[in-house]
Amino acid sequence: MAALLTRTKGRTARPHRNLVRSYAEDLRLFGTPASRVGLVAMLAVLLVLPTVVQDDFWLSVLIYSGITAIGAIGLNLLTGYCGQISLGHSFFIGAGAYCAALVGGDAGLPLPLWLLASAAVGAVLGGLIGPFTLRLRGHYLAIVTLGLIFIGEHLWRNLKDVTGGNNGTSVLAQPTIGPVDLGAIKLAGETYSRNQGYFWLVWVLVAVIALLAKNLARTRPGRALRAVRDHDQAAEVIGVRAGRYKIGAFMVSSAIASMAGALFGSYQQHVSPDDWTLLLSIQYIAIIIVGGLGTIFGSILGAIFVGALPALIDEYSSAIPGVATEAGGDGFISVFALNQAIFGLLIVLFLVFEPRGLAGIWFRVKAYFKAWPFSY
Repeated sequence: MAALLTRTKGRTARPHRNLVRSYAEDLRLFGTPASRVGLVAMLAVLLVLPTVVQDDFWLSVLIYSGITAIGAIGLNLLTGYCGQISLGHSFFIGAGAYCAALVGGDAGLPLPLWLLASAAVGAVLGGLIGPFTLRLRGHYLAIVTLGLIFIGEHLWRNLKDVTGGNNGTSVLAQPTIGPVDLGAIKLAGETYSRNQGYFWLVWVLVAVIALLAKNLARTRPGRALRAVRDHDQAAEVIGVRAGRYKIGAFMVSSAIASMAGALFGSYQQHVSPDDWTLLLSIQYIAIIIVGGLGTIFGSILGAIFVGALPALIDEYSSAIPGVATEAGGDGFISVFALNQAIFGLLIVLFLVFEPRGLAGIWFRVKAYFKAWPFSY
């Protein structure tokens, strides 16, 4: 009987130990050989891709997707991890772009300074707005943050000394770090184009911000954010200061969004109030839903999948049946309306059929291959 109990105990304890080991590996950023191999492969792609893909159109699509991924990571920390729905994300992105125009363009400061200044402005704005949302959840919070779009539109059109009014302003913030100009890199006798330099800049920042956000999500503050998201009153009972974490989430999300706006303005070199509309905020909502709420990896997947769609549709609109192009045609829908329809359709389809987004599909595929006999 004792031997039987011992064998039974061993059989039940082994899966428990495997579960604990698996959970410990999930908490580590690169806890498995596969994740480390994947990291090396992504770094190799990051270094090699601009030298292989030299077409300016595709490089610009990847650059805009990377900038969008940075903003999506910020929104996912706020909405996916903390449960605070925000429709005012474009307000903070616009604030970052105008800050880069002032600090990087007019003052002529280098890249690290105008990028950090934009993040600081976003954090301050998020800290000012955060306390007003402490008693709000769900659609009430969404309506309040929606007001930021209209407040921002009024400010961007009337603060002409800063924003240039309706005509916009030039953003001359240069991607320089000391003597190195990332817009015209010379290395080993080779000269790389502005798009190649911006690709490396943007996607290195995507990797750094994703790493920091993932590290935040797996630590005690990240667990507190998820507790606030699931039930803020229960989180208060167990000692989590929900108000502090809600304001902190707004500040971090707004800082990251402003950095994305600064990069957008620097790359595009001209911004106007028409760039920071409600459609941009809806696009970011679509990105984190399609990519996967509550996942950093999903933010990047969603940015690549959804963020590249407008550029691709605009580029190949003449080949899409029924689309009216600028050159004319008998189409029944414009490129702008088609983009809006696609965003709405993607949100509905993923919420109904795949609530965990592209990241959920990837997790299921990974779990399927882990279950194969040779994976043990």
